[in-house]
Amino acid sequence: MADLSNTPFVVPAAAPPEPAVADVTALRAQIDTIDARLLGLLNERARVAVQIGEVKRGQGTVAFRPEREAQVIATLRSANGGPLRTESVAPIWREIMSACRALETPTRVAFLGPAGTFSEEASLAFFGSAIVKLPCANFDEVLHCTVTGAADFAVVPVENSTEGVVTRSLDLFLTTPLFIIGETSLLVRHNLLRKHDSLHAIEAVCAHPQALAQCHAWLANHLPQVERRPAASNAEAARMAGQDPNLAAIASTRAADQFGLHVVAPAIQDEAQNRTRFAILAHPDRQPQPQASGNDCTSLVVSVTNRPGAVHDMLVPLKRHGVSMSRFESRPARSGQWEYYFYIDIQGHPEQPTVAAALHELRDACAFFKLLGAYPIDSH
Repeated sequence: MADLSNTPFVVPAAAPPEPAVADVTALRAQIDTIDARLLGLLNERARVAVQIGEVKRGQGTVAFRPEREAQVIATLRSANGGPLRTESVAPIWREIMSACRALETPTRVAFLGPAGTFSEEASLAFFGSAIVKLPCANFDEVLHCTVTGAADFAVVPVENSTEGVVTRSLDLFLTTPLFIIGETSLLVRHNLLRKHDSLHAIEAVCAHPQALAQCHAWLANHLPQVERRPAASNAEAARMAGQDPNLAAIASTRAADQFGLHVVAPAIQDEAQNRTRFAILAHPDRQPQPQASGNDCTSLVVSVTNRPGAVHDMLVPLKRHGVSMSRFESRPARSGQWEYYFYIDIQGHPEQPTVAAALHELRDACAFFKLLGAYPIDSH
């Protein structure tokens, strides 16, 4: 037998003790005290916001300034020392600012409806929940509602990370007097919804055409023989599935709750990091262009005469002035002459001298030039 007389005896580490009931009670009491202080501070902030609203009304200025809210959130994110996660700061303060803004004036927001669409979710992500929601039947109605003044702002999707641009939105930008004052990017999770919690005996899957395209591989693998039926929106598809047990819909969990449907298959989009970018638009007579925030995007649409080197010459001013282009899309002009409109996003704001100089030269090089907006870049 081995001699263990000189072997040190190691006491196994004890598991950390469970917090005593009294300790948890004391900690909860601390939270209650902190919550009361927070509520008091929020009401103090709200009183100041009301005073600011009175000053703005006296000056004839608007209640919502996207660049100001972007700067507030950027400052708070930079100052955050944890343990609160930095990505949690923006949604918390958007709700705080939304509630305070509602004390100044109601914010009416038009989006593709009915309730439960990703456009509604994007509206809430950008403005917070203290808004007057105006769901519309299609993109044309969303913009018309805002042009006429029934809504203060319009929210429309402009591009998806899987399927590219939303062509109807881009086409409407050509003719609308509205301009872009902000953007938000939404992580899109598509779910298969149905009255019955089963994939059996589905006659058709209904969704917006973009959603059907974004879930093509999953549908081909799991429901290859089932009809794919386009709908005006995913929420409208969910409403249809709520009325017909033989239908399934591709939509959000919000839509599932709205229409009493089961999530038969979650996250069926082909790309895990499927994101959709939304533009927020307003009328220039009622909302000024945002001032430079320090992290901005300028969007425009242009066309050039059909000659050799025209597109190259159009982009030279951007290079000459060191202005970076982040997006370049083309759409046919529908003139029958093989002419195109080019949708361009550049980094920066027209208040910056380099951007202003580049835009001035670019305008001279184009047959058509329209500034769609300059606005803070989404902080997501």
